[in-house]
Amino acid sequence: MMIEVENLSVRYGTAYAARDVSFSVARGESFGIVGESGSGKSTVLRALAGLNRDWTGTIRVGGETVTPARDRAFFRRVQMVFQDPYGSLHPRQTIDRALSEPLLVHGIKDIETRIAAALTEVALPPSTRFRYPHQLSGGQRQRVAIARALMAGPEVLLLDEPTSALDVSVQAEVLNLLSDLQEKRGLTYILVSHNLAVVSHLCARIGVMQGGEMVEQLTAEDLRAGRTKHPHTEALRRLSVELEETDAQHGKAA
Repeated sequence: MMIEVENLSVRYGTAYAARDVSFSVARGESFGIVGESGSGKSTVLRALAGLNRDWTGTIRVGGETVTPARDRAFFRRVQMVFQDPYGSLHPRQTIDRALSEPLLVHGIKDIETRIAAALTEVALPPSTRFRYPHQLSGGQRQRVAIARALMAGPEVLLLDEPTSALDVSVQAEVLNLLSDLQEKRGLTYILVSHNLAVVSHLCARIGVMQGGEMVEQLTAEDLRAGRTKHPHTEALRRLSVELEETDAQHGKAA
């Protein structure tokens, strides 16, 4: 297994943001975590990423147990893509600077060649390199964020609502890009989202969060077919179907 999580708990004061969460993700697999706002899904991802050190339980990456404090080698192996690409890119730094930084931090050479290759890999023109984040569209900024996460050659990407700030048409483009990159590089993904359609597009297996607990794990195929066991999973599925039907009706009306 590439990622193993056992009895992960995160507590703020007396309240649990995540409680006894356990799941595993095979190398090269995509695992989705869905749930409503406040369900604990992003809390789990931040603990995995090393952004929250106040947790208990066991986390293993590639068979190695990781501690709350992570070393540089961990961050070369595991990278995170955030929800808001504009917030994660420094507004006064060019894209060239944003893509150079991970290489400089990890002492990786051939910066010029690697940046050019990274832009090509995420389907951005070479001219993007010397622009600033505000000069790019939301979809372009997210492509830059993905390119930056991949610069040091990680094995795992943690994706925190990576398409929720984008238009629906752009969402599909970014999801297809992530799918292509995974196949090309053999990446392991953990994708957090409130959107079942997004998660089932990219992930074969899904964990459902409610009130800080992972109440069900199932395949995307079972989810689409309505073969759910927990009532909260079924409620999320029904809501997703209703939203898709509403969007379809609006599309016809337009």
